[in-house]
Amino acid sequence: MLEEVEHWLTRRSWSVADRPLDRLMVAKAARGTSVSVVLPALNEEATVGEIVSVIRRELMERVPLVDELVVIDSGSTDRTAAVAAAAGARVEHRDAILPRLPALPGKGEVLWRSLLVTSGEVVCFVDADLRRFSADFVSGIVGPLLTDQDVQFVKAMYDRPLHQPAAERGPGQGGQGGQGGRVTELVARPLLNLHWPRLAGFVQPLGGEYAARRSLLERLPFPVGYGVELGLLVDALHMAGLDALGQVDVGVRIHRHQDERALGRMAAAIYRTAQLRLSRAHLVRPELTQFERGENGFVPRTHAVDTEERPPVREIAEYTAGRAA
Repeated sequence: MLEEVEHWLTRRSWSVADRPLDRLMVAKAARGTSVSVVLPALNEEATVGEIVSVIRRELMERVPLVDELVVIDSGSTDRTAAVAAAAGARVEHRDAILPRLPALPGKGEVLWRSLLVTSGEVVCFVDADLRRFSADFVSGIVGPLLTDQDVQFVKAMYDRPLHQPAAERGPGQGGQGGQGGRVTELVARPLLNLHWPRLAGFVQPLGGEYAARRSLLERLPFPVGYGVELGLLVDALHMAGLDALGQVDVGVRIHRHQDERALGRMAAAIYRTAQLRLSRAHLVRPELTQFERGENGFVPRTHAVDTEERPPVREIAEYTAGRAA
């Protein structure tokens, strides 16, 4: 590990316990910083309500740390939107945001569009599939941005057990030991260590829980798909420098795990995102073929790899007009 990274780990890695809520409220009041929390959601009716309820109860009613709580529904076919609204979130539908620009599928697209319907100076993203959710996931990563003006981008770090309690397992899911984050260990971490070694200290580089200053996010391009977390992290390093980045230990993250085919598509998109940042070249074949066993042997299934990116949001007229209003 680079000596610079070892030094960074001692200065920019914290525990959620390092910043109690009362300290955060003093810092928030002193600077008048507003905080928006965004949950991108697609068919998450089983979990989104509890997450919204915890944030509202612990961080909006008990203490006013969060000013705005928004769920962005990216085309759910279940009751995600209704459950989120009933729990107390403002629900925005992806396709209704910036309708002149047809929406592309992907998580990054939803995060990018969320900047047009939120107003907080600090924006906190939280995945909507978390179980046993704790408000620490929000207060932990927002904390450094409220107390340290030099910090601009903060990721959560945590354990990711593969084992799920029996009551939470789906059909055919056994209890597995060890850690989740297979794409992190097999794809993202090698890429970062080899090509962006200054980012080698991030425990969960692909984690979906992170917070940043709007002033930084509005200057970054957003890969529309699975590559968004790696893309934002790499671009934030180049835009703001390593010392502006940090991470906070928030404990344990329990969520739904993807199957191997979905992980393969995720890995391909992340590799594509890295490749663009390394060379800005075009892939000869931006597709990934995977195999499923059929009645007569293995059947190939080919999927497009996410290759689109949205430009920095400050280049969008509607965004700048809205901010000026």
